[in-house]
Amino acid sequence: MTFLFSPPSLNDIIRLLKAWRFWSLGALVGALIGAAIFYVAPPPYRARATVLVDFNLEQAWPQETDRQQFFYLERETRKLEEIAWSDAVMEAIEGANENITTQELRDGRLLLSQPAEGGWHFYADDTDPRRAASLATTWAQAFAEQVNSQAAVAEDPSSFIDATVTQTARPLSQRSISISVYLFIGAIAFLIIGSFIILFFPARRLLK
Repeated sequence: MTFLFSPPSLNDIIRLLKAWRFWSLGALVGALIGAAIFYVAPPPYRARATVLVDFNLEQAWPQETDRQQFFYLERETRKLEEIAWSDAVMEAIEGANENITTQELRDGRLLLSQPAEGGWHFYADDTDPRRAASLATTWAQAFAEQVNSQAAVAEDPSSFIDATVTQTARPLSQRSISISVYLFIGAIAFLIIGSFIILFFPARRLLK
């Protein structure tokens, strides 16, 4: 077994580079395997809803410097992210959708993508596209309601924050991972395995 730990020789490298037929066939086979996995065990559907978050900086900090506004945006963004994953918001989603728990929602069923100010995207994954759309829409609506209700009672610059649902999710046939990713990973994985075989297990007949 010592040959497995010895560095490849120049002949091994040349043999590897000359195996262009193997690479072509291997990439095709790997891609086909990736496609087969995609159709046999497909990833869940993904739906997206969007909430427009406006910090209204002109009103919140009318005479402050850009640096103070930057720290304000960073601080308030962290607060809003906590609201998005808060118990109140998760319970609202759980109450509007049957057979799902808060723990499941936090364990990868929901994904949040947002800038500091602008459109916050709320993603939900599920094997049923309609259920995925329902989860994403409910999440966005519950988040906007919580943000606006807390802003209404705040007595600091946070009171100027406004959240509006601008796009509800639709039950589209969009998977969380596209088939092209499976094709690419399948081809790369097969080529890596093939490289290992060619370097450490001579098979000259295969390369002729």
